[in-house]
Amino acid sequence: MSDRETPRRRVPGPARPPRPRGAAPRRPAPQGRPVRRPSGGRRPPAKPALRLGSPRPRLRLVGLALALVLTAFTVRLLQVQAVDASTYSAKAEQNRYVAHILTAERGGITDRNGVALAVSEDAYDITADPMMFNSEQLKIPDGPEQAAALLAPILGQDQEALVKKLRPANKQSRYARLASRQTPQVWKQIKDLKAAFVKKVTPNVLAGVFADPSSQRVYPNKELAAGILGWVNSEGRGGGGVEQQLDKQLSGKDGKIRYAQSGGREVPTAGSTETPAVPGSDVELTIDRDIQWAAQNAISEQVRKSKADRGYVVVQDTATGQILAMANSPGFDPNDLSKADSAAMGNPALQDAYEPGSTAKVMSMAAVLEENAATPLTHVVVPNRLHRGDRLFQDDVDHATWYLTLNGVLAKSSNIGTILATGQLGKTQRAANDTLYSYLRQFGIGRYTGLGFPGETPGILAPAAKWSTSQQYTIPFGQGFSINAMQAASVYSTIANGGVRVAPTLVRGTKGADGRFAPAPRPKKTRVVSEKTARTVAQMLESVVDDEQGTGVKARIPGYRVAGKTGTANRVDPATGRYHGYTSSFAGFAPADKPRVTVYCAIQNATSGSYFGGQICGPVYKQVMEFALKTLQVPPTGAKAAALPVSYQP
Repeated sequence: MSDRETPRRRVPGPARPPRPRGAAPRRPAPQGRPVRRPSGGRRPPAKPALRLGSPRPRLRLVGLALALVLTAFTVRLLQVQAVDASTYSAKAEQNRYVAHILTAERGGITDRNGVALAVSEDAYDITADPMMFNSEQLKIPDGPEQAAALLAPILGQDQEALVKKLRPANKQSRYARLASRQTPQVWKQIKDLKAAFVKKVTPNVLAGVFADPSSQRVYPNKELAAGILGWVNSEGRGGGGVEQQLDKQLSGKDGKIRYAQSGGREVPTAGSTETPAVPGSDVELTIDRDIQWAAQNAISEQVRKSKADRGYVVVQDTATGQILAMANSPGFDPNDLSKADSAAMGNPALQDAYEPGSTAKVMSMAAVLEENAATPLTHVVVPNRLHRGDRLFQDDVDHATWYLTLNGVLAKSSNIGTILATGQLGKTQRAANDTLYSYLRQFGIGRYTGLGFPGETPGILAPAAKWSTSQQYTIPFGQGFSINAMQAASVYSTIANGGVRVAPTLVRGTKGADGRFAPAPRPKKTRVVSEKTARTVAQMLESVVDDEQGTGVKARIPGYRVAGKTGTANRVDPATGRYHGYTSSFAGFAPADKPRVTVYCAIQNATSGSYFGGQICGPVYKQVMEFALKTLQVPPTGAKAAALPVSYQP
C-alpha cells in the first residue's frame, strides 16, 4: 500500500465489575435475538414514589430541648460553683471532716524530794459518730438504744443519757463524747464487743464507737495529803486543793486535730491539720511525804481513840515558813470520790474556823513583854475568881489563890492571870484592847495566811472598838475570836523565828514543758516582836513542858529542849451555833533554843477519855515532832534550859 492504512482504535466500553471468585461464568447474550416483552404488548404500571417528610422541624425541637436541659445544668452549676459555693463547701467540709480535741497531759505533783503525789496515767475518752447510729446506716430503727444498753454498764452511766448523746438534736453532728478518762481496760471491753459483732450477721451497733487517747489522774498514796492535793473532776479540771488552785498551770493547753473521715475512719490520703497539745507544768510542793505520813497517822489514831469529830496537824519549817505537813482526819481517797464523805472533802486545817483557847496566850504574853508591861519574873496574884465586866471568870481547875510569876501564868495556863497581865497594856481597858488587837493582827489573826488556798478562812477578829464587855477579857486567853490551824502554827513559828513572821508557803516551784524549774516567789516577812521578846517567850514556853507544874509534860522529847503550849477551849457547834464540847490543842517548836520545826495539833469535840489539850494533843505533838526531827536530821543542842520560876512565896 502506497498510502498507509491507519489502524482503527478501539474505544473501551464501560468496565464490568469484577466477577466474584467461584461465581458461575457469564452466559453470553444471544446475538441478534430481540428482547421479549410481556404478553399483551403493554408495560406494567409504575409504583408510586414514597415521599418522606422534612426532618428539619424535628431537629429544631430536639435541639431546643437539649438547649433547655444544658441551660438548666449550666445555671445549677453556676449556682453551686459560684453563687452558693461557700455554703456547699462548708456543708461538705462539715460532713467529711471531723475535729477532735487533743487533751493536754496534766502536770504531776510531787513532794519536796520529788516523790510523786499525783500523776497522770494513760486513759481514753470514749466517743461516737452519731450519724453512724441512724436507721439509714444500721438498717434498724433502734441502733442508739441497743448501743446504749451495751455501753451503760461498762461506762457506769445512765442508759437514757447515752441514747441522747447517740441520737442528738443536731442530725448533722458527727462527734459525741460518751465518757471521759476511762481506763484501758474499759476500752478493751468495748473493742471486744465490737469484734464480736463483726463475726455475726446482725448489724454492728457499736461500729460508730471510738476512743481518743487521754489521761487519768491517779494518787498513788491514796488518802495521804488528800486535803492538800484535792482532786480532778470528770471534765479534767481541779475540783479542790492544789489541783484547783493551780489548775491553769497543771492543765496545760489542749490541742486540736482535724482530718477527713469516711465511715468513721480517717482517710490517710486526704491530709489533716493538727495543733499539738502543750503539757501542763509539774508542781513541787513543800510537803515532805514521810513527815506527812507520820502526821496523818498520828492524828487519825488519836481522833479514833477520842471518838472526836475531826482533827488536824500542821508541821512548818520555822525559818522558811514552808509547810512540811498538813494532815486532816477523817480524810478521803481522791481516787474514788464515790466513797468519800462530803464533809471530809476539803482541807479543814485551812477551812475550819474555831476559837483557839489557851494556845493564843502566847500572843498576849508577847505583847506584854514587848510593851514592857511586865517581865517573866513579875509577880501575879491569881485569885480563885475574878469579876470583870458582867462576868465572873475562873481557871479550868478550882484552886486557892495562886502566887505565880508571869512565867507561871503561862506555864499553868491561868485565864485569870492572863486577864490581869494584859490589863497592863494600857492606862485604860480600851487602850489595852487597842494594843492587844494590833499585836493579834500582826501575828496574822483575822487575815488570810497568804497561801491562796481554795476555801481558806481568814478567821474572825472584830476591831477592838467592837469588842463586847466579855470579849475584852476572853480574847486575851483565846475565846471570842476564831482562827484556822495554819494561822495557829504560824504564830508559834513567828516566835521561833526570832519574832519575824514568814508567810506560810505550800509550793516550792513549778517545772514547765521545757524542763526548767521556776522557784515560787519568796514569802513576805514581817517583824512582829523583837528578837529579845521572842527569845524570852520561847523560854517561858519551855516551862509549860519541862516544869512539873506545867500543863504540857506529855510533850517532852528526851534529849531535846521543847517549847509548847496547851489549849482547851469551849467549842462552838457549827450545826447549832452554840457552845458544845471542846477544842483541844497543843502548839510548840523544837529545839527550843535553836528552833527548826513547829508542830500544831487540834482535835474537835473529843467524847471519849480526856478532852484537855495537854492530854490528847500533847502525845500527838511529841510523836510528830520526834519523827520530823529525825527525818530532817536535827541534832539536840545539848544546852540546858533556863528553868524560869513558876511561882513565888508571898
